[in-house]
Amino acid sequence: MQRVILPGGTIGVLGSGQLGRMFAISARRMGYLVHTYSPGGDTPTGHIADKEWVGSYDDLDQVRDFAREVDVISFEFENVHSATAEAAEAIVPVRPRGEVLHITQNRLREKGFLAAIGCPLPPYRPVHSLEALHKAISEVGCPAVLKTAGWGYDGKGQCKIMAPEDCDAAWQAVGGGESVLEAFVDFAHEASVVAARGIDGSFAHYGLLENIHKHHILDITLSPARFGTALEAEAVEIARAIMEKLEVAGVLCVEFFVAAKGKLLVNEVAPRPHNSGHVTFDNACTSQFEQQVRAVCGLPLGDSKRLCPAVMTNLLGDLWAQGEPNWAAACRFPNVKLHLYGKTEARPGRKMGHLTALAPSVDQALADALLSREALLAR
Repeated sequence: MQRVILPGGTIGVLGSGQLGRMFAISARRMGYLVHTYSPGGDTPTGHIADKEWVGSYDDLDQVRDFAREVDVISFEFENVHSATAEAAEAIVPVRPRGEVLHITQNRLREKGFLAAIGCPLPPYRPVHSLEALHKAISEVGCPAVLKTAGWGYDGKGQCKIMAPEDCDAAWQAVGGGESVLEAFVDFAHEASVVAARGIDGSFAHYGLLENIHKHHILDITLSPARFGTALEAEAVEIARAIMEKLEVAGVLCVEFFVAAKGKLLVNEVAPRPHNSGHVTFDNACTSQFEQQVRAVCGLPLGDSKRLCPAVMTNLLGDLWAQGEPNWAAACRFPNVKLHLYGKTEARPGRKMGHLTALAPSVDQALADALLSREALLAR
């Protein structure tokens, strides 16, 4: 039987961004201590944590020292070398386990796993050389998208190929390393399922979330999605199957394309809380972050019931281009919640915070969320 870590215990987090920050808020509220480990100091998670460790993920000796001071370790993003998780796992439980991280941080390993368990995927081919890329294009066709196998997020490490003669430039653009070629999906919508699985196999989810991206970065999430219950049920069952096959203990997000005629295709899997799940901080009985605390510590999962419709809008560093945003103007909307991540430098495309609007209908929440974000630019 796996040991339950009760309040008063110490949770370690690999990573120190906004996901870790909101996780730490939930953990501290429940009476846990939190240690965070990342290469930088003065971080969003470090502002909330009891102890902030600064060190390279490749410094396995220091990672082991970190592990010796905590009772369990989780992570807030997957771009941590699996060797780091393995070093920690030799000392304390890591949840989700290091093997989950190893699979999901590499697109080829992830797609191979998903294909093996029967998940619906866009056509794809592994690519290890320029010659292989030309062959893959002849099989998959154009348009297609070439993606680096590892370390990609928010559209980074990707290049669209419109014609075979674009292959050479695309290969150079992604760095000429291990990659995957995917058929371009002319999708109608993007969606996600954020779910949690306990160490006892229990399962909880937040339904199907509707996502709108801008420049490859999540811009808006609607809860619930406006696609109907049948599609939601299918998406949830796919997420459940993935979590069970991976034996996840923790929170995981499955990103979907909704293609023509409502066909679901799995895009990516993230074995952690997800940007689209931020909406649950305000509109769910138990947020994705509290669920992560419960799951990794071995506690029973909380009720994931949606309390009301809500819409989340991301706040990127672009909003600071003309000076400090008008926070008072946005806060004049009484049904809108402001979340800022404590990042000291606003850069274009950098996620600095988000707004969540709560309303009787998702359409009203969307209107209020957009109006409140526009109000930030009032000078």
